[in-house]
Amino acid sequence: MSETTHDGRVAVPDGPSADGGLSPAELAAKYGLSVSGARPGLVRYVRQLWGRRHFILAFSQAKLTAQYSQAKLGQLWQVATPLLNALVYYFIFGVILKASRGVSHGTYIPFLVTGVFVFTFTQSSIMAGVRAISGNLGLVRALHFPRASLPISFALQQLQQLLFSMIVLFAIAVGFGSYPRLSWLLIVPVLVLQFLFNTGLSLIVARMGAKTPDLAQLMPFVLRTWMYTSGVMFSIHGMLAGRPEWFIRTLQVNPAAVYMDLMRFALIKDYGPANLPPHVWAIALFWAVVVFAGGFVYFWKAEERYGRG
Repeated sequence: MSETTHDGRVAVPDGPSADGGLSPAELAAKYGLSVSGARPGLVRYVRQLWGRRHFILAFSQAKLTAQYSQAKLGQLWQVATPLLNALVYYFIFGVILKASRGVSHGTYIPFLVTGVFVFTFTQSSIMAGVRAISGNLGLVRALHFPRASLPISFALQQLQQLLFSMIVLFAIAVGFGSYPRLSWLLIVPVLVLQFLFNTGLSLIVARMGAKTPDLAQLMPFVLRTWMYTSGVMFSIHGMLAGRPEWFIRTLQVNPAAVYMDLMRFALIKDYGPANLPPHVWAIALFWAVVVFAGGFVYFWKAEERYGRG
């Protein structure tokens, strides 16, 4: 092919181009080009996340501060919302339905409030996670960063919110005779394990929600069903006494029930080991490690597709 120069003469190329006949992939390899937004390897991805740790923490704190910025009571709603839920559940399940079977009268209120606070931690992490990508498309499309930063920061936001609520939970426990003791130290590993579990779930639903935004409308029904089968308002062991043992154990190893029961065991004086399933700490560790690792890999697999289309 010939070209015309600026002075009107015809320039004849010396020979065929050295790149002629190369495929796009071969050209990219020859000149060191890479796909924009390509998924990095898993180890490199973890390193990138660690490098963004300050962003993850700052983003979660900013979201927490802004959550109730338009309300007159501000951050007090972090505690007031689960307390009001607990009050409603106490009236319906504790007073009307007498669901306190298997739990002493003086223990039922801290039992219920603990269940509501702990389950709300998981529930809120999932609801925030399902919108982590689809609700932040502007940020995802404008900046290059590991997308797992978003669901992780939302789970961290819910952990910080629970820590604020724990002050009220401690006060209620003390008010009903459960004073600080060594078992309260178990609260720390329980929260760590539940945070890992919640983060894994948040990563899973974040990928699902990025592809199907309508999942955010369905998730409240799923979570409500999960709550009613997890012993938030009643003791699984006490309420289902007389039912087949395998059925009771199946409900008790439900991860939401496991973390609630461990928190109750650590916090409430009269909530003893008889209320816990065998090997409960091993079960809690299993759920935390498997769900977190599985959720992380599942989310990472679709890294290059977030924000596209």
